Amino acid sequence: MPRGSRIRTSRVTPLAGRAPQMRAAPRRAPAAQPPATAAAPSAVGSPAAAPRQPGLMAQMATTAAGVAVGSAVGHTLGHAITGGFSGGANAEPARPDITYQEPQGAPLQNQQSFGPCSLEIKQFLECAQNQSDVKLCEGFNEVLRQCRIANVDHPPTVDHGEKNVKRRKYNEGFLQYGFTSAITAGTERPQCVICGVVLSAESMKPNKLKRHFESKHSSFANKDTNYFRSKADGLKKARFDTGSKTYKQNVAAVEASYLVALRIARDMKPHTFAEHLLFPVAKDSVRVMIGDEFVTKLSAVSLSNDTVRRRIHDMSADILDQVIQEIKSAQLPAFSIQLDESTDVANCSQLLVYVRYIKDGDFKDEFLFCKPLERTTTALDVFEAVGSFLRQHKISWESVCGVCTDGAPATLGCQSGFQRLVLNESPKAIGAHCMMHLQTLAMKTLPQDLQDVMKSVLSSVSFIKASSLNSRLFLQLCSDLDAPSKALLLHTEGRWLSRGKVLKRIFELRDELKMFFNQKAIRQFEALFSDKSELQKIAYLVDIFTILNELNLSLQGQNSSCLDLSEKIQSFQMKLQLWQKKLDENKIYMLPTLSAFFEEHDVEPHKRTTVVTSVKEHLDMLAGEISWYFPNLPDVPFALARNPFTVKAEDVPKTAQDEFIELTNSDAARANFSTMPVTQFWVKCLQSYPILSETVLRLLLPFATTSLCETGFSSLLVIKSKYRSRLVVEDDLRCALAKTTPRISDLVRKKQSQPSH
Repeated sequence: MPRGSRIRTSRVTPLAGRAPQMRAAPRRAPAAQPPATAAAPSAVGSPAAAPRQPGLMAQMATTAAGVAVGSAVGHTLGHAITGGFSGGANAEPARPDITYQEPQGAPLQNQQSFGPCSLEIKQFLECAQNQSDVKLCEGFNEVLRQCRIANVDHPPTVDHGEKNVKRRKYNEGFLQYGFTSAITAGTERPQCVICGVVLSAESMKPNKLKRHFESKHSSFANKDTNYFRSKADGLKKARFDTGSKTYKQNVAAVEASYLVALRIARDMKPHTFAEHLLFPVAKDSVRVMIGDEFVTKLSAVSLSNDTVRRRIHDMSADILDQVIQEIKSAQLPAFSIQLDESTDVANCSQLLVYVRYIKDGDFKDEFLFCKPLERTTTALDVFEAVGSFLRQHKISWESVCGVCTDGAPATLGCQSGFQRLVLNESPKAIGAHCMMHLQTLAMKTLPQDLQDVMKSVLSSVSFIKASSLNSRLFLQLCSDLDAPSKALLLHTEGRWLSRGKVLKRIFELRDELKMFFNQKAIRQFEALFSDKSELQKIAYLVDIFTILNELNLSLQGQNSSCLDLSEKIQSFQMKLQLWQKKLDENKIYMLPTLSAFFEEHDVEPHKRTTVVTSVKEHLDMLAGEISWYFPNLPDVPFALARNPFTVKAEDVPKTAQDEFIELTNSDAARANFSTMPVTQFWVKCLQSYPILSETVLRLLLPFATTSLCETGFSSLLVIKSKYRSRLVVEDDLRCALAKTTPRISDLVRKKQSQPSH
């Protein structure tokens, strides 16, 4: 009973044979009131001899009732409540013995029962106060009895007020001691990620957690925070209930939405793909295979268009953050870039950049960014776009050791091109021209007669492919003649390898083309496929473009470096010189299509003169153009990169000669060189021979081609189609092309589940 209450409690004589009831502190009666009658002596009994006592709630209710309604009514009410709680409906009536009573009708103040039957007690008290005859409240008494029986396992409680307990919150810094947090009975407690024990809430202190860690798990003292974080993630996944089952389901729903969004991005699908197709299909499959009750769990996964877009944006930002950190923390503070510019379906110029740096003992090629060029696409615009990105992420231009671009004047210009602007900022950088554009160079260096044949061949293909009727008729003709190939390929200027495949398919269908143009009465094209001299030139074009295609394909792939470029270019140049000598001897075995054509049609040697002359002229021009675009790389540095054990110490730069001598006399280094790729070998030597290794790695890091950018543009056209022409494509492109995996578990911890409707 609260101190200072205006209501004074009365003392009620307990029933005979029962233990004394709980009584409140008495007070003196006013002078106008007669003294209260003394309690009967028989009321005092030994607790040991007392029979079953009423509960605490019954005692409180009895006392409160006696105070509220006076002597006779209060005692009768108290007996009714006592019987309701103790089952004593047949108990002997007790005589009233009241120490003090308030005037009848006094309001109930500050009297409140707590427990499962508090409402029934309150209703009974109100009835007893308002009715002159307590027997009229028998209905409330019966309800109270039934409530007591129903809640026999839930004893009533009395609210004594909440203690002002200071609850400590979990801190991420506790992971260094191997502790995560667990919600137990609504209270956050520390849990050891090693042994799984959950300590008390009062143990949420660094000194207590540290004591547990040092006394129980001292063998894990050398582990870093990432180890304990992974253990904590595994513990949370294995835990049946992280605070509550709902919380665990929400976390799983958020993680599922990230995983689905990542698959959508990697498959380059629209953001509505999950909401319109994947989600309904998943629900239908679960409903049929498992049951309707499991379909509701899928509804917690949010896969709307905006949610997928946000998830992709979060993962893209996380991937970029990892790449930037890897560049800054690389063993060698240097990296190279390749870049190219192209126009998307919305006529927006897109600049695509890839980066190469050292990661985990080898080279790593990674997508860096894709930015639109809003206005012009000059070398200065490209330079500003790249420079703005580097400044934003606090990366210096001096760290750039190589730049690879295509042959456009805006990028390759020696005076004001992009490479020249980069060399002004980073004088040690190496500029390279993409090997993938060799086919364009070959086309530019064709003699006039070969150029005329090439144009005529492409025009004949366009004549057929431009008309749907002609395409169907030619296809039917090929089917009737059982031609090995039944469809022509359409040449596209934007594809590097298209000319070689187009020419090869045309040469295979030369007889069918001759017949088709004869039926159509197109004499110009009919003569093209009837004249043997023209067919000889087409055969040579098939051979030379096949060779160039094979060279281009060999330069594609992972970790292609300038060392590979140098070796393959030199090899190709030597082949050109050899082929010219063989042509002087009337040997053409290196051109298989042309050689087979000569044998098939028994072409006399003197009739081969015209085409052989054109071939020699073309090979000579091609060798000169390649030498101009790709001058020979320095012999000594690249010889050192290829095999340091064949180079003399005096040929090595003076600053690295001491380390070179140590390297060449190391048996371990020789063993590693014979078993490891060149790039991995020099990265491993970076710690023991830093100056020598840096000299070599700066030659190996630059890209040899822009093949990654070209592949990226193909993906860009798939993602940003005419149906998604307003899409800002960088986030989707990064998730689709990046090798780095987003840290979904970290992203999930920052999110809250928003179920689908």
